[in-house]
Amino acid sequence: MNNTSNTSAFTLTRDENNVAWLKIDVPGEKMNTLQSVFAEQVSAVLEEIKQQQNDIKGLVIHSGKPDNFVAGADVRMLDACSTKEEAQALAKQGQELFAQIEALPFNVVAAIHGPCLGGGLELALACHYRVCSDADITRLGLPEVQLGLLPGSGGTQRLPRLVGVATALDMMLTGKQLRAKKAKKLGVVDACVPESILLQVAQDLATGKKPKRKREWKEWAMGGNSLGRSVVFDQAAKKTREKTRGNYPATEAILEVIKYGLENGLKKGLELEAKRFGELVQTSESASLRSIFFATTAMKKEHGSDAEPKVVKRVGVLGGGLMGAGIGHVSVGKAKVPVRIKDVSNDGVLNALSYNYNLFNKQRRRRIISRAELQKKMNLITGGTDFTSFAQTDVVVEAVFEDLSLKQQMVKDIETNANQATIFATNTSSLPIHQIAEGAERPENIVGLHYFSPVEKMPLVEVIPHAGTSDETVSTVVALAKKQGKTPIVVADTAGFFVNRILAPYMNESAHVLLSGEPIDHIDTALLDFGFPVGPITLLDEVGVDIGAKIMPILVSELGDRFKGPDVFDVLLNDNRKGRKSGKGFYLYDGKKKKVDKSVYTLLNLSPKESAAGNDIALRCVLPMLNEAAQCLADGVIRSPRDGDIGAIFGIGFPPFLGGPFRYMDQIGAAKLVEMMNDAVNKYGERFKPCDKLVAMAAENQRFYD
Repeated sequence: MNNTSNTSAFTLTRDENNVAWLKIDVPGEKMNTLQSVFAEQVSAVLEEIKQQQNDIKGLVIHSGKPDNFVAGADVRMLDACSTKEEAQALAKQGQELFAQIEALPFNVVAAIHGPCLGGGLELALACHYRVCSDADITRLGLPEVQLGLLPGSGGTQRLPRLVGVATALDMMLTGKQLRAKKAKKLGVVDACVPESILLQVAQDLATGKKPKRKREWKEWAMGGNSLGRSVVFDQAAKKTREKTRGNYPATEAILEVIKYGLENGLKKGLELEAKRFGELVQTSESASLRSIFFATTAMKKEHGSDAEPKVVKRVGVLGGGLMGAGIGHVSVGKAKVPVRIKDVSNDGVLNALSYNYNLFNKQRRRRIISRAELQKKMNLITGGTDFTSFAQTDVVVEAVFEDLSLKQQMVKDIETNANQATIFATNTSSLPIHQIAEGAERPENIVGLHYFSPVEKMPLVEVIPHAGTSDETVSTVVALAKKQGKTPIVVADTAGFFVNRILAPYMNESAHVLLSGEPIDHIDTALLDFGFPVGPITLLDEVGVDIGAKIMPILVSELGDRFKGPDVFDVLLNDNRKGRKSGKGFYLYDGKKKKVDKSVYTLLNLSPKESAAGNDIALRCVLPMLNEAAQCLADGVIRSPRDGDIGAIFGIGFPPFLGGPFRYMDQIGAAKLVEMMNDAVNKYGERFKPCDKLVAMAAENQRFYD
């Protein structure tokens, strides 16, 4: 190599074939991220390239990191913007730099290995060619919508021109990440090759002709002409609004900017892109979504205690039901450790194995894994009706019925059949961990590990130490949960822990609203419009009316009458209405279809009629949840408002664009919130009485976050 120059994150070299190589390697960082301070450095590199352009045959942009290309822009720089004009200027800066790359008179190739996301993909889109490795870690996407933003450095304009409107809208409106082969199939990249030859292929492309891409007829019909484009946009807008219900302004902006750019040209499209980007940065929705990003990023570095976690090489699971099978699945599929499932019957074991095979086979059909990889994963799962090989397990997760004596027996069985260091993690949703640990020989090894159903989809895990749990046990299960792809929060050993404790008053209030005569679907729609992924009545059917009936009495006996709900559980259960699992609850179920079962109204002596506005119903249901969240913080159930917000969003689907219950309470203001709750006391009863913490915060004009 010769003609070398260093500019901190960017190194420019030229080889003997006169191919220039621009290496991106942000000093002191594990991941490459684009930062505003780099603008001057990139400009200097581009100026140097232009001075040598008569001698350069091509340029390859690649990463100096072993496992990522560019993981996006540094989100922290957006928080430094105090006005929409400042944020708009950031977008324009990126657009101008990428335009200079695109305008270079020779082939520019992006050689991609590892994550290529957000601003990283926008950089790659400004290149003339893109080649990526076929490695599993290679992912390409524009996930800005998940932060309440749109791609601001040309992505809204270049991607639809490259891959067509339908594909571009799908990528930008969902923020989905493409695997390498899918990116090649959709035309996002021009080649997908083994990592070992990535740079060689990039060099070949850099010295070859500019690419000529054939446009498929289908692509033309689906947006390459004005009529097709109109249909695609109309369908995308309709589908998006059904999902977002107007709560995510970024989706509307994405639709507008892409359409405007295609109709009015690249230059005007870029101008509107930068303008809308600046506006979105200043919205409360984006601020809330960015706060979630920062919170989860910080939590990835935490162990839950000061102790170093033990390495988990083998996991045991007690119970082959849906929970046990799901726990086995994430342990094998994500954490990549062998799992032994123990059930009282061979049928239970076979069901768990079948459940895992079906999930892995679905991945194979979608070409996420190969047939050989499927077999390899299935070889990591074994099962039986005895405790064979449990002596070699590091962590045993219990997922049997919610019965205290049964769980205590499981503790004894594991202490007898496993080794002295084996951690016993109980997946209880309601029973106190200290009660399960009573009589244990090694209580320091016992901890709660509360997964949510379905385990393979729900991102949260509550880690619940009792008073005698060791710090090493806590840090070990926190580390295991992260490897399983979960976000763990450490919560106190009290009834309902955190998630179910704040969920219970919300569910109870929805039942009160129902008994006041509001129709079932009106209540559910009100909370869907508010931003929850499912309505509370549907959620009760999904969780199971029988499960709710078990949890509520525990909360009442441990925490008081404010958890006492209306007497609907027994009425429904006496009519064999357990929810979806029994084919009927508040709704009737036929496969994936459901409809309100109007005979429920007769059963409950109701004459349904829409009386209250949807927003009033939503607030009535949410206020008790907010109050209980504040009480949980005061009681030390959660360690911080941040943990509470993450727990509520990832555990029960609290609207992400509101930032979680604590950020939402800050948006309302403590004084206003207390006033709203006192109004509700007068209308509906003492269960709405604001907790002491909120009253004190209102008096002092305090916030949960600075």
